Amino acid sequence: MPTVRSDTGDVPRPTQGAASPPRPLLRRAARSAFVLCAAAASLLAFGFLWFVGRVPAAEVPLARDADGIVALTGGPSRITDAIELLASGRGKRLLISGANRATNSNEISRLNPEFERWVRCCVDFDRSLNTLGNAIETRRWAESRGFRSLIVVTSNYHMPRALAEIEHQLPEVELVPFPVVTERKRPEQPWWSDGARARLMISEYVKYLFAKLRMGLSPAGSPGEAG
Repeated sequence: MPTVRSDTGDVPRPTQGAASPPRPLLRRAARSAFVLCAAAASLLAFGFLWFVGRVPAAEVPLARDADGIVALTGGPSRITDAIELLASGRGKRLLISGANRATNSNEISRLNPEFERWVRCCVDFDRSLNTLGNAIETRRWAESRGFRSLIVVTSNYHMPRALAEIEHQLPEVELVPFPVVTERKRPEQPWWSDGARARLMISEYVKYLFAKLRMGLSPAGSPGEAG
């Protein structure tokens, strides 16, 4: 270290800039972090657009019949539409998945007396609490009956996640989607024009991402946790 002479002896002279951080390295790290964040945001945005594109905008006629029908509860018209499919011979049996304790054959027959004969003979119930639980119970039901194809009835916004969960549990079973579109979600009303609907789509997208992440960490067909 350079020194200067004084009357009291040699005094160390500090070297300017010796302890300063390597600024070019910090700048490169900051630029890299910014690029990574921008790339992640772009990936999420494009993923959301892809997800929205997978949400059916309108009800579509079924392309084929199936061995069974599964209706995931939680939205209007799902059970009625599923029973109508059963009554028209589109499947042999119907599973109403996620039914609450008040939903049973007697209650559905009371609300839909024209379908009582099909409800009494060919409708099963489970009490699962979420979409993963729906998929696990659907697997048990389909395997116990030897079904190799299923019509999946649920709301249009819920369809991508429902199909992903059931396909993960039943990778060898063909799934035929039957999306239920309520009147307030018709295609002439874009999702971004309705704040509640936009929040619903974003929420479903986030749930879909977490579901796919969980599936990637567990083998296909494993029951996982239904909590």
